[in-house]
Amino acid sequence: MSGKKGIELLRSIASVMTKTNGYDRCLQQLVMVSGGDGHCLAEFKVQEEHLNRAGGLHGGFTATIVDVVTTYALMTKDNAVPGVSVDIHVSYLKGARQGDEVVIDANTVRAGRNLAFLECELRHKKDNSVIAKASHTKYIGSS
Repeated sequence: MSGKKGIELLRSIASVMTKTNGYDRCLQQLVMVSGGDGHCLAEFKVQEEHLNRAGGLHGGFTATIVDVVTTYALMTKDNAVPGVSVDIHVSYLKGARQGDEVVIDANTVRAGRNLAFLECELRHKKDNSVIAKASHTKYIGSS
């Protein structure tokens, strides 16, 4: 599934996942740009609530974005389930400040019977420089 159907699915998933008074509401500013066939492209503008004490994009928020947006990418695969995280690894390469526009590009590398392997990059929209690179492994088998 790609194109218009893919982006409609992603927007629907994102809407359901962020309608909460809990932690996930911090993701309501994510804008789904495109997606389908195991891919998700999203954007957001760094807001004050995304910052650490030093005024940079918070590493924990970055890891949350990786978790959520890679799951969105996985959910665009046929017969996909969101699964549960087994491992998330994030390498922080460059900072981002309030007002910066960030592009999130997530891909499903492989989805097998039990595990899904996903990758993600966060980049500055202005110059395409990499803010963070991540890998995410999810258990998707039946319990």
